[in-house]
Amino acid sequence: MGRLAPRPVLLALLALALCQGRVVRVPSGILVRVVDTELVIPCNVSDYDGPSEQNFDWSFSSSGNVYVELASTWEAGFPAQLYRERLQRGEILLRRTANDAVELHIRNVQPSDQGYYKCSTPSTDATVQGNYEDTVQVTVLADALHVSASPQPSPALSLREGEPFELRCSASTASQLHTHLSVLWAVHRGAAGRNILALTHESRFRPGPGYEQRCHSGDVRLDTVGSDVYRLSVSRALSADQGLYKCVVSEWIGEQGTWQEIQEKTVDVATVVIQPTVLRLTVARNVSVAEGKELDLSCNITTDRVDDVRPEVTWYFSRLPDSSLPGSHVLAHMDRDSLVHSSPHVALSHVDARSYHLLVRDVSKENSGYYFCHVALWTPRHNRSWHKVAETMSTPTGVDVTWLEPSYQVYLNASKVPEYVDDPTELECRVVDMRRSEANVRFTVSWYYRMSRRSDDVVSSELIAVMHGDWTLKYGERSKQRAQNGELIFAKERLDTFSFRIQRTTEEDRGNYYCVVSAWTKQRNNSWVKSKDVFSKPVNIFWVSEDSVLVVKARQPKPFFAAGNTFEMTCKVSSKNIKSPRYSVLITAEKPVGDLSSPNETKYIISLDQDSVVKLENWTDASRVDGVVLEKVQEDEFRYRMYQTQVSDAGLYRCMVTAWSPVGDSLWREAATSLSNPIEIDFQTSGPVFNASVHSATPSVTRGDLIKLFCIITIEGTALDPDDMAFDVSWFAVHSFGMDKDPVFLSSLDRKGIVNTAQRDWKSDLSLERVGVLEFLLQVHGSEDQDFGNYYCSVTPWVKSPTGSWQKETEIHSKPMFITVKMDVLNAFKYPLLIGIGLSTLIGLLSCLIGYCSSHWCCKKEVQETRRERRRLMSMEMD
Repeated sequence: MGRLAPRPVLLALLALALCQGRVVRVPSGILVRVVDTELVIPCNVSDYDGPSEQNFDWSFSSSGNVYVELASTWEAGFPAQLYRERLQRGEILLRRTANDAVELHIRNVQPSDQGYYKCSTPSTDATVQGNYEDTVQVTVLADALHVSASPQPSPALSLREGEPFELRCSASTASQLHTHLSVLWAVHRGAAGRNILALTHESRFRPGPGYEQRCHSGDVRLDTVGSDVYRLSVSRALSADQGLYKCVVSEWIGEQGTWQEIQEKTVDVATVVIQPTVLRLTVARNVSVAEGKELDLSCNITTDRVDDVRPEVTWYFSRLPDSSLPGSHVLAHMDRDSLVHSSPHVALSHVDARSYHLLVRDVSKENSGYYFCHVALWTPRHNRSWHKVAETMSTPTGVDVTWLEPSYQVYLNASKVPEYVDDPTELECRVVDMRRSEANVRFTVSWYYRMSRRSDDVVSSELIAVMHGDWTLKYGERSKQRAQNGELIFAKERLDTFSFRIQRTTEEDRGNYYCVVSAWTKQRNNSWVKSKDVFSKPVNIFWVSEDSVLVVKARQPKPFFAAGNTFEMTCKVSSKNIKSPRYSVLITAEKPVGDLSSPNETKYIISLDQDSVVKLENWTDASRVDGVVLEKVQEDEFRYRMYQTQVSDAGLYRCMVTAWSPVGDSLWREAATSLSNPIEIDFQTSGPVFNASVHSATPSVTRGDLIKLFCIITIEGTALDPDDMAFDVSWFAVHSFGMDKDPVFLSSLDRKGIVNTAQRDWKSDLSLERVGVLEFLLQVHGSEDQDFGNYYCSVTPWVKSPTGSWQKETEIHSKPMFITVKMDVLNAFKYPLLIGIGLSTLIGLLSCLIGYCSSHWCCKKEVQETRRERRRLMSMEMD
């Protein structure tokens, strides 16, 4: 007799909702349970959408007349004394599944639990609408289901794959009601279980997942023997059929078109063990065969199967002894119907029932490698299909094809050796002393590089390029990009000569080079197979490299001069360890030490490249475009002249010289750069000293007001006639509380009276004018919030010399002044307030008009009623 399995929880479908009102629902009909099983009765309230939990009370009556309190979700003292002990033991409990639903659980149902169960809920509605309780009837039956294995379960049933087996299970019931049985066969392997085939309580067969095809073909069947024995038959066992087989029997009862599962029992029938098929292959270990002969390999099969099994034989070939690696290909194949698939040079023969021979005709060097024999055993099924019971792969058979390889030597020579960087390098690799140069042999070359190191260091070789048997050339990672750019050239000048040329040799190219010449032999299919490699001796490419030296000396032929005269500076260049140098010159200027107007600023004036092309760099003085000249006096000497010098030209002047070395036909490579000693222009003058300051009477303004800023210039020292001085004035602003941002150009007024004003993104306008000899006024009209910040002016004085020429003085800057722009609160809120008051007044008048019209034309009604005496009771119509 099997053990009593735990019942699955049965939840009955709820009835259709009533038309209106709240309704309490329990399953309709009669619930039938068996002794010692679990009873679950769900109860819920329809049309309940409250946020809190609904309370439920359960009562029991054996006859349906007098009910006894059983359990409650909200009142602890609700149950009767009869059921409190079972509630404490957990045999009776309530489990809430939602705010409006609860389940009554009664474990180990007894005959005394048969009767009527009522579920009710207290009403909190103002009016009674619907049904607030519902009743269900429960019938408790005795356990009349008997399940057992037939015959009694055996310890294990050992089978071989492909053999048939059958299992039996006995199931019967003595219930007084009209019940039906369902039988399910399942197999378990460890904790995992699978359903095989079931006969339902409605007499329908239902295969489990994965068994549909086997049940449909008849490989797995379920039938009855007699009235109470259920037999599971498997025509051919598979390896997946191994495990513990169980028979699961359920008892069902039908009422009003619905079915209830009363109980379920499971019994262990048998443990099935599938023995694997023994399959071993025997092949030769190592075989040596001469080129052009036949290769004969045998594959002998050993198995313990004596029934109808058919082998499937396949021979594989691989260059490696591991058959699992990619690269193996099929040589010959014989299917289970003894049909052979092979090539004209390969044959597969069946000598006897357990021996298969592979024959390869006219072998060549390409047939050297490893051969594998793969065998699969198949057994037929009753539906004419086949099932694979075993397969295996043999150990590799190593085959060595011996042949007469060509004999030759390789000689490497450096035809061109570089002396400097960027010189070409050329290597020549020749094949000499050839003793076997037949028509079916061709030669290819591979080039390698190895860095020069000490003798005890191990350095790996790097592939430069390799040529395959089809004459295709493949570059290594080191040389791929340079070869595509044309810097490396590979050529085959003759049948036995290969060349390698580096167009521009760099210092990284110094090291050892060697070539490898490969001999390729033509095969039957017109393909080429490498047969031999011969290495040349390495050739060392090296030259003594010394650091390039470049020295530039600057001198001033006329050390003393005054403003307005010509400044002349010559630069003499000398170089060492630079091949055929050419020079480019750049003249730079720096402010003298102590000048804080533009600290650490180097200005590029004019340049002369290696092809003697002159270019003005940052020379921005439009009035003196032709005032600077740079010329080449000799191959290594250059002269710079600056005409009509001004005071603003004071500073340190240098020559920056770059040496260029030729590369190829028209290319140049930068070899070295050097800077000359400085030559200083220092004007010793006793003229006036100019200062600039910013003044404003309104540093804090309201938005929209006018901002006035004065740039005042003061002169210390010698007084000047106003006609002998002019000024370039520029205004700048930093729109932040500090000077941490870049200044923004606002407006400028040059010495000729031309005003230049910057374009801005906001509405305020700028104007700049000269209001006095030494005063300049900047005005910001209609100021905005963005106009706040630090303002300062930049002044460049111009002074007329006694000779009548204008001299540009050093640029000066004033200290910044901070301008604050405030918001006018009254003007900011004036227009929104006026608009709001106007809209409110308009909406009020419109509302009054609508109300007046509605009272006169839409709601007018005449009411006539009889006059009543004050001392009499009011009429009923006034109640």
